[in-house]
Amino acid sequence: MPKHQTHRMTRQRELILEEIRRSKAHPSADEVYLMVRKRLPRISLGTVYRNLEILCELGEIRKLDLGVDFKRYDWDPKMHYHIRCLECGQVDNAPIAPLHSVEDELHQATVYTIIGHKLIFEGLCPACSQKVASGEIQPPDQGAADR
Repeated sequence: MPKHQTHRMTRQRELILEEIRRSKAHPSADEVYLMVRKRLPRISLGTVYRNLEILCELGEIRKLDLGVDFKRYDWDPKMHYHIRCLECGQVDNAPIAPLHSVEDELHQATVYTIIGHKLIFEGLCPACSQKVASGEIQPPDQGAADR
């Protein structure tokens, strides 16, 4: 679809955006589908996927590639970092400001034109940390974050 083509805010697109913003989470397309389906029972998964892509193009939401099998969607399209739990997959916003100095430093050290960066922290959420501490689950092996 050409970028210059305008997209009107359809009822389906509006509901998808509302549900993502209401969740304050980072849902997958399937999770968005389940949320929206409660309000629009006849909506298809394909329609949700198409509208998620359009909402990304419009800059209303952001698609996150966190190195797992499926993408997640972020209700906040501004630049910020994320933390992903290696045990349960929960994703939260990292409470630090973007480090623009990293881009400046790399710009001076490479012939690449730097247009941005992504940073994803990996660890254990509080609930999974507690399960590890109590012996309920084993901690992820040290190489898990590199996969």
